[in-house]
Amino acid sequence: MSNLIEFAIVAGLLTMLPGIDTAQILRSSILGGPRLAYMTLFGIFIGVWILGVAAAVGVSAVLLASPVLYAGLSYVGAAYLIYLGLKMMWDARSVGAFVVTPGVTERGSLKAIGRAAFITLTNPKGAAFYVAVFPAYIPHDINPALAGLELSSLHNLLALIWFSIWIWGTNFAKNFFSRPRVRQVMEVVSGLAMLGFGIKMLLDHN
Repeated sequence: MSNLIEFAIVAGLLTMLPGIDTAQILRSSILGGPRLAYMTLFGIFIGVWILGVAAAVGVSAVLLASPVLYAGLSYVGAAYLIYLGLKMMWDARSVGAFVVTPGVTERGSLKAIGRAAFITLTNPKGAAFYVAVFPAYIPHDINPALAGLELSSLHNLLALIWFSIWIWGTNFAKNFFSRPRVRQVMEVVSGLAMLGFGIKMLLDHN
């Protein structure tokens, strides 16, 4: 039980640190409201579940043990973040693109889930956390894959609580965020954040 509490504290602090996940959630919340934001959050959950199970069974450790595979993962993730950042800033030129819509299409929801999952899986810092920290909290008396799923689910539960605060806080101020100019500025800021994370990821592995 003490190990579980310690992991919850560590995972909670990691979740609260501003980063790629925060940028994704805020952007989705502003552009598509709570539904799109929770679809994005679910995509992050999928990535975390995969990382948790992979770390528990040793797949992530093997990946990080290979400099070539690790570098390849880093470059793919960095390139994708840079692409997203540039695309967001390009799309922000058209204020009309940010008119509030009554709902989120199924295609848009699936795209948000896939994008968030991909970013989570190609973020080397996430993989490094699960390889360096995760094994210390895995109980030895249960199946490793099950243990990985349980601990990553706890991590996702903490993320659900934390990001729900952001999502509903943004929704509370939706009249402000629904203004075309504000949405345009936020899209540019989100794009710059994604671009910055991507460039930093490249520099960290050069």
